Amino acid sequence: MGYRGKLSEQEAARSLRAQSWTLTDIAEKLGVSKSSVSLWVRDVAFQPNPRRTARRRGPNVLQRRKADEIEQLRQEGVLRLGELNEQAFLAAGAALYAGEGAKRDGAVVFANTDFRLVQFFCSWLRAFFQIDETRLRARVYLHQGLDLGAAEQYWSEVTEIPPSQFSKPYRAVPNSGYRQTKHEHGCVYVRYCSSDTHRAIIGLIDALLSSQVGPG
Repeated sequence: MGYRGKLSEQEAARSLRAQSWTLTDIAEKLGVSKSSVSLWVRDVAFQPNPRRTARRRGPNVLQRRKADEIEQLRQEGVLRLGELNEQAFLAAGAALYAGEGAKRDGAVVFANTDFRLVQFFCSWLRAFFQIDETRLRARVYLHQGLDLGAAEQYWSEVTEIPPSQFSKPYRAVPNSGYRQTKHEHGCVYVRYCSSDTHRAIIGLIDALLSSQVGPG
């Protein structure tokens, strides 16, 4: 279905997760895979059911207040933005690529650790350009010691690119002097070799940055 086709299921999954539903229960309720649910609710604050964790100390007042405020603002954002029409979706994708995509001519390259941005970009690319699916490539950048097979399967589901079209991964050597926090699934690079497509995207970006912005 792509990014927009599953929007209702994603919102329902996020709402249930916020109510302390488990991934398995959400998947059964919505009739979707557990892996999809895991992707959709990854950033939702989860509080286990108190009956199952009676001995655990729950969040304090400030933590609950912060979580409530975040959820309220998220819902306000959804209402304020609404469902993107075609022109808004086109502009949003161009803006996303302007910030995160490769600018060198010859290939469309987008990299990120946030599955939502990667999922949005892939849906946008397929929606507005004639894409030969067999030429799409993905490459995972992952720290050594983390599960490469799980990471590639994860990103394959996000991008809808078959694992057979993944290039040789890059395994980063841990550096204790650089950073301690590591993304479990690493970073994915989505690549589509097409000068025409890349130039069309750069044209959209130029048009976007040249447009008049303001009340009217």
